[in-house]
Amino acid sequence: MTFTPERARAQFGALSQHYQDKPVIFFDGPGGSQVSLGVLEKMTGYLGSYNANLGGHYFSSQMTEQVTHNARASVCALLNAPSPDNIAFGMNMTSLTFHLSRIISRDWQPGDEIIVTALDHYANVSSWQQAAEDKQAVVHHIPLRPEDCTLDTERLCAQINDKTRLVAVTHASNVTGSVVDIRAITAAAQRVGAQVYVDAVHYAPHNLIDVQALGCDFLVCSAYKFFGPHIGMAYIAPQWLQRLRPYKVEPATDIGPGRFETGTQSFEGLAGVTAAIDYLAQWGTPGAPLRQRLQESFAAYHQHEEDLCRYFLQRLRQLEGARLYGYPEPDSTRRTPTFALTFKNFSPEQIAMLLGRHNICAGSGHFYAQGLIRQLNLQKHGGVLRIGMMHYNTRQEIDRLFEVLEDALAEADSPAAVAGR
Repeated sequence: MTFTPERARAQFGALSQHYQDKPVIFFDGPGGSQVSLGVLEKMTGYLGSYNANLGGHYFSSQMTEQVTHNARASVCALLNAPSPDNIAFGMNMTSLTFHLSRIISRDWQPGDEIIVTALDHYANVSSWQQAAEDKQAVVHHIPLRPEDCTLDTERLCAQINDKTRLVAVTHASNVTGSVVDIRAITAAAQRVGAQVYVDAVHYAPHNLIDVQALGCDFLVCSAYKFFGPHIGMAYIAPQWLQRLRPYKVEPATDIGPGRFETGTQSFEGLAGVTAAIDYLAQWGTPGAPLRQRLQESFAAYHQHEEDLCRYFLQRLRQLEGARLYGYPEPDSTRRTPTFALTFKNFSPEQIAMLLGRHNICAGSGHFYAQGLIRQLNLQKHGGVLRIGMMHYNTRQEIDRLFEVLEDALAEADSPAAVAGR
């Protein structure tokens, strides 16, 4: 079946709903995508018929074992991991990263160095800063290029040396959509034996990940950003799967990814993860391997999202009083369809409130990318307005967004006027 945004939208009940008798538009995908009906069916189906824990000699426990296996296999295909055993699950990316940071830093020594960036969500900054503080390690902060909000990759690679133990870096900014050249960073890190920990939460809904091609040691993402439930997942490279010493209860398994999974998992969530990846792959050749179907589906997503990006940027150039922070061209190798904006006379929160009154869902603030907001000197101005699109968004929704923005900016002479609309 050929992808169209209309066919995708038909699989999301939220996209056709009305709130207070008005249609809704979701431009808040970077904060959490909508969930497909297939995901909901699999989650409620598991909870309604098979809710159990692992290790039992009865049907529902055996089904739970299968649900867990299926989820690992699906994420393995999504990330192109060497084996399902390289996939570990947790509550969310932030919790997983704090957990893994303690394990990974266990053998750090005073004077060791780590690298974090101003482009990152602070889940991939604070966790490492605190681990470094515990071990008296040195933290280096790499800035972004303010002219287009891309990471200064050359400066980052130049900072890597024989003392570097780990580089924590995002694959794409959750605020500006800026994409990072991870392969260049892993190549530099590998020359000195440093580890690379990649936050791919924002990248995963828009681009198909290949951890083997990236050469990273760890990569984390969250299913609720790609049309699934609130589940975090981590890729752990083969060389670290048994070598790392996790913090865990003594009776828990010490073999495979279960070593890193503390407590009982959300098995209904794991059922939803598999369904979400099946949703992503549905536009590929029927009967083909899952990875191939994902490749074909993501090619269709790229084409549509680049069209949305191109159209949005075209409309934005005609909007007086708005400023874009981010790469200014619709190139999916350089950005995702996520846009950070400020306005000449109004705060991001005032514009977000105005949009909200029109059922246009978009957020404002720092979005936990504190280093980015600080470097751009936007913390006192309320951060940015974020417009984030997914492949289920349409040109018609963009038109509606700009109708509201144009009316507001043309008619209102002051922030108070906007606030009163």
